[in-house]
Amino acid sequence: MNWHKIETDIPEQDFVKQIQINGKKLCLLRHRERLFVVQNSCPHAGGILSGGWCRNGHLVCPIHRWEYNLENGRGAAGQGDYIDIYPIETREDGIYVGFRESWIKKLFRK
Repeated sequence: MNWHKIETDIPEQDFVKQIQINGKKLCLLRHRERLFVVQNSCPHAGGILSGGWCRNGHLVCPIHRWEYNLENGRGAAGQGDYIDIYPIETREDGIYVGFRESWIKKLFRK
């Protein structure tokens, strides 16, 4: 797992916003006092999830109102899709998000 520090202000109240880490646009949010980092593109129609909002433990896409569970990434019943949720780790010097390393990068690592 590769860990990257989140270099942005993180409000204490609930929020949804876009961040960029290691060249990747992600959605950072706080809902019910918990932080989450998820993919920023809706798998349904490509909507920008950081433009959405949270409701009852779900992130709602602003385009077609499709919902994704913040615990497991699954779409609502009948959607048949999901979003990626990235692990978060709190350290003394800040909050980090983890990315899995691809097998190709492992193969060619020196």
